[in-house]
Amino acid sequence: MKGSKYLAKNVGLLTISQFGTKLLSFFLVPLYTNILSTVEYGTYDLYNSTISLMVPILTLNICDSTLRFSLDKKNDKKDIFGISIFHYLIGAFIVVVAIAGNYIFNVFPIINDYPFLFALMFMGISLNGIMTYFARGIEKIKEVAISGVICSGIMLTLNIIFLLPMRMRLLGYFLANIFGIFSQSLYLYVSIRGWKYIRIGKQNKKLHNDMLAFSKPMIVNNISWWVNNASDRYVVTWICGVAANGIYSVSYKIPSILAIFQSIFNQAWTISAVHDFDPEDKNGFFANMYDSYNVCITILCAVLIAGSRIIAKLLYAKDFYKAWKYAPFLLISVVFGALSGYIGGIFAAVKDSKIFAQSTLVAAIVNIVLNIILVWKIGVVGAAIATAIAYLITWMMRIIYVKKYINLHLNLYRDCVSYIILLVQTIILYLIDEGIILYSIESILILAIICLYRTQIKSILSTGNKILRGRKIKCKIVKG
Repeated sequence: MKGSKYLAKNVGLLTISQFGTKLLSFFLVPLYTNILSTVEYGTYDLYNSTISLMVPILTLNICDSTLRFSLDKKNDKKDIFGISIFHYLIGAFIVVVAIAGNYIFNVFPIINDYPFLFALMFMGISLNGIMTYFARGIEKIKEVAISGVICSGIMLTLNIIFLLPMRMRLLGYFLANIFGIFSQSLYLYVSIRGWKYIRIGKQNKKLHNDMLAFSKPMIVNNISWWVNNASDRYVVTWICGVAANGIYSVSYKIPSILAIFQSIFNQAWTISAVHDFDPEDKNGFFANMYDSYNVCITILCAVLIAGSRIIAKLLYAKDFYKAWKYAPFLLISVVFGALSGYIGGIFAAVKDSKIFAQSTLVAAIVNIVLNIILVWKIGVVGAAIATAIAYLITWMMRIIYVKKYINLHLNLYRDCVSYIILLVQTIILYLIDEGIILYSIESILILAIICLYRTQIKSILSTGNKILRGRKIKCKIVKG
């Protein structure tokens, strides 16, 4: 119960944080799809995807070590912060030099459209990663939550100003997001008194080596995640064109609803996994949490698959509406990505980063091969199918590997039945025209999943009720 309360507290605080940056991108989709063309949106998506690949490589993925080693009480936080900033500065320097070289030799012409903004995005995203991970590592979760609200508020305000009255189009979209990201890092630096963690002098070589030993395998892991998340955009662009990629990248906005839930939980879970790790899982905390997480994310996925066309009508304008076709398979991929992330929290607790790399690398190779084959044969939807299969492989491998560290008693047969129902939902969505028959069948399938998990749903509601009652009693005692 204690572990559940600790996790619930962090989930609550991180929900406030993620509500800003994640839900903002969802609610502003109608604005983007009305103002930006498919080519403009595709260009921004390629910039963002490219930077997501470069950050873990050029910073040696120091962010993951920043979080994991900050959670260990014995480590000096000044050393961790200094090592992290050191790698950030090296990465920023390399990007500036590379962009200057690209501007001269024009190796990648699309980067030369906005070279300065590309550099700023890299610096903003990589610095933001270090600041948020460090703040979480020293358990300043409240500050992370507030910073997320500030970031989203600035992004929202500037997007409206730059895209509507100022009509800055793609340039305004870039600037609004960049300013928002930097504002979050600035607030975190001030709120945690970042200057207290600055140390001028020699680095702790042993700690530095230990952090790199943990983070280097995670580079492969993050690149592989990037392949699973973003390589499909490049394949779609290569085979179908930039405009098709613009539509495909917009289709991720429906799965982003589910991804928000995944992101919030996984961030909180990594902290809890380290905090409450028990290889025998004697009280069933890890297995129960897995079951609860799986129930929530599977049911939410089923509802979103059923409502994909309706949501698309509300969100997407003009040529973007057809993006609904790709959302169901991407939603299924989020489910397996979320469950893989849960198990990843256990690997982080025992500091085994090599398993991260192995599982995601295999999935990434499969993803690339399937992307090329399926997009070539059946078009853009092939990219979504390839992504779902890749995440399924990651989940399967981690389920097998995790037995090395912890005894998890899971009902995988029941879970697999629910995943098959998700696939059936998706196929029916393609085969039956929109109407009463379609939504009746989809509703029956959602109810079937709920029936499968009825015992777990009762348990979740009971635990939630106990936590809420405990808080009410605590409030009464404080007032008394």
